[in-house]
Amino acid sequence: MTSPDAAASFLENPYILDLFAGPGGLDTAARTLGVRSLGIEWDRNACETRYAAGLQTWHADVSTVRRERFHELPRELNVLAGGPPCQTYSVAGQGAGRKALDDVKGFIRELVNGVDDTVIDKQLEELHGDPRTALVLEPLRYAIKALTCPNRDGRPFDVIVLEQVPGVKALWDVYAEVLKAGLPGKDGVRVRYEVAEVTTLPTEAYGVPQTRRRTILMARLTAHGVPRLPGRRHHVYNPHNPKAGGPEDTTLSLDGPPFIDPWVPMGKVLGRTEGRPGGRETPFEIVSNYGSGGDPKNRGVRTHRQPAFTVTGKVSRNAVRRKPGIPHDPPRLTIAEAGILQTFPPNYPWSGGDQSQQVGNAVPPMFGMHVLAAALGLPDVPEELLREDWPETPDEDRATLRKEGCGAPDGCGPNCPKPEDQSSSGDSSESSRPRTGASAKRSEK
Repeated sequence: MTSPDAAASFLENPYILDLFAGPGGLDTAARTLGVRSLGIEWDRNACETRYAAGLQTWHADVSTVRRERFHELPRELNVLAGGPPCQTYSVAGQGAGRKALDDVKGFIRELVNGVDDTVIDKQLEELHGDPRTALVLEPLRYAIKALTCPNRDGRPFDVIVLEQVPGVKALWDVYAEVLKAGLPGKDGVRVRYEVAEVTTLPTEAYGVPQTRRRTILMARLTAHGVPRLPGRRHHVYNPHNPKAGGPEDTTLSLDGPPFIDPWVPMGKVLGRTEGRPGGRETPFEIVSNYGSGGDPKNRGVRTHRQPAFTVTGKVSRNAVRRKPGIPHDPPRLTIAEAGILQTFPPNYPWSGGDQSQQVGNAVPPMFGMHVLAAALGLPDVPEELLREDWPETPDEDRATLRKEGCGAPDGCGPNCPKPEDQSSSGDSSESSRPRTGASAKRSEK
């Protein structure tokens, strides 16, 4: 897999700290751009995938690292990225975070006004609802911690990039407010950022063959100028006019800007072609595992000529049919296929347990690639790079990554989350902590 020279960025050597890193969506994007990254991930299953993919990883709790090990992080880290768990903010979750939005907004302002972490932690403990709600504060806490950690000598993160479901937009708006006003640095000096408009973007407009919406916060230190959100590379899918903006839309040459490509249908990435003999035979259709119109039995259906529905942690339940009543072979989406719909490379080494949840929780790498390129001022790279095979990681390199990330070459070490806290099965939306990180995300539809 080739990549451009990262020196084209306005940063001399971009190095990303990816919080809640999951199985590697954002890190895959970074590597495709030629940018280094270090992910912090709580779930051992996602870490198994990351080690197999050759991604630098700390198997650790984000909050614990911030409190106890921040000084151990490489001081060269200059880009803060990630997506805190979203289940409580998503329409698919129970909504504890949505109910607590005003409280969390207040905590954001208290943090930048210098209120002690322990005071805020106590307030959070008293906050009724899902404890994952508090994790949305961690990126801000990391940004503030960087200004006071002796190991960094007051050096701030140059760039901050956060993504989440649309339900978190109200909090990202407050983040933008406090970043512009300035974070508390040494000697009372405020460290200010320029922030792009907080916006919800449709991922199919960035080459992802599924409909999924993510809300982006993008900030740069004022010295680096105002960041610009990535421009759309593809048309947006309209479920009420399924051909509009797609490869079969004969009006695009007349009405659509010539530099915007059609959205990508499932058949293009999953269908059997000369270069992909193991693909699905077309035609096929996929049945959503979610109901629509308030009726759980009313399952949506999309054909290979359309983008997929949002890929979630239940993706392995999606039935694949030749036509109504006639199952395809195999009759369900495979993990590899679900990963391809998320724009992971076709041979991405999914490992560990609960792989459906890993795939569904991940940031789509192609979307992440466009967002990171815009945030870092990097030139675009061909989207086809993410459809190439991923390089195999030798066993000795996996062992080295595991030793660095877990403190042991063949298992978990003392800094890893306790094994009893990491269930190997079930839905992460039911547990008190996310098992996948940026990833611990159930996307809003």
